[in-house]
Amino acid sequence: MALNTSPEAPIPVGQVSRLIGGWIDRLGAVWVEGQITQLSRRPGAGVVFLTLRDPSHDISLSVTCYRTVFDQVADVVSEGARVVVHAKPEWYAPRGSLSLRAAEIKPVGVGELLARLEQLKKSLAAEGLFAADRKRPLPFLPQLIGLVCGRASAAERDVLENARHRWPAVRFEVRNVPVQGVHAVPGVVAAIEELDAAPDVDVIIVARGGGSVEDLLPFSDEQLVRTVAACRTPLVSAIGHEPDSPLLDLVADLRASTPTDAAKRVVPDVGEELVRVGQLRERALRCVTAHLDREERGLAAARARPCMERPQRMVDEREQQISALAERGRRTLGHLLDRADSELAHTRARVVALSPAATLRRGYAVLQHADGSVVRDAGEVTPEEELRARVAEGEFTVRAVAAPPAVTPPA
Repeated sequence: MALNTSPEAPIPVGQVSRLIGGWIDRLGAVWVEGQITQLSRRPGAGVVFLTLRDPSHDISLSVTCYRTVFDQVADVVSEGARVVVHAKPEWYAPRGSLSLRAAEIKPVGVGELLARLEQLKKSLAAEGLFAADRKRPLPFLPQLIGLVCGRASAAERDVLENARHRWPAVRFEVRNVPVQGVHAVPGVVAAIEELDAAPDVDVIIVARGGGSVEDLLPFSDEQLVRTVAACRTPLVSAIGHEPDSPLLDLVADLRASTPTDAAKRVVPDVGEELVRVGQLRERALRCVTAHLDREERGLAAARARPCMERPQRMVDEREQQISALAERGRRTLGHLLDRADSELAHTRARVVALSPAATLRRGYAVLQHADGSVVRDAGEVTPEEELRARVAEGEFTVRAVAAPPAVTPPA
């Protein structure tokens, strides 16, 4: 329950400590799993002091137990061992410190650890963290390689020496961290996150020179596995332990059997690449030469064709065809003109024969009134009317006279 306090009505430190102790007493005994980081067994002392740490987080608790309790597992438990403790939380009010009073300690065996790892492996696999489609390809020639390994370890030496032997210009960004024990997981996780955040790092190698199952447990930690799965930079696992593969090998983009193998897979061999470049150059030269030879033969075959040997032959043939067509056109046009001329002469003759001028030439005349109208009937003419007579070769004026009375012939 919350306490009603204020600046004017505070409670003493002792009361706060006693209240905390009361709340902790209500928790009762619990089973706790962790890794022993410190172990103090003073000669003649009846109490043994332990520090129990969570391997995945930077959290630890003090544990005390009677010597009789610890002596039951003293032969199999030491610093670095994983244990399960049945203990009751205790609050030491005078110093305000929390500890666990252990009534029973059980070591976690290898078989049990492997069973837990197998269960964790199935759980992470179900999430897709080990799927092949999540694996990213490594760069052909990384400019900067991030290396996570133990300080002055054989794994570091193997990776650096083999990589520089294969490609002398390669550069490394090394992070030395604990690779076993209680500080391994947070150290490796922090190093991976730092290298992954660096924009110049092209690939990350996590290396260790093998070890026992217990020594390799940090590389199967769930926090480490999820950190690697979230990396944007390709990561290579080079733990170097063939029989029991840690979970890091499954989530990494590439698993190398040893640190030396990791160097060989990440960095190309300059000698091999020079040989490959030489082979490719020779292959390219052969391809270009073969292509030129093929094109040269094709050009020679094209030049050997009659149309290429005597290109004017095509012009001559076309010239003859054009001449023949032009002559044919002239003949056709001449025939058409002759026919049209003949038809025009016939038409002209008919027109001339039927024209009024031809009639006038035969001695006929056309009489017209003064207004130009043609006289078609004798009744249209009045006596003494002047008429214009038009003949073939001109015209003249005539005057109309009355017609003499008609004489009736005698019966």
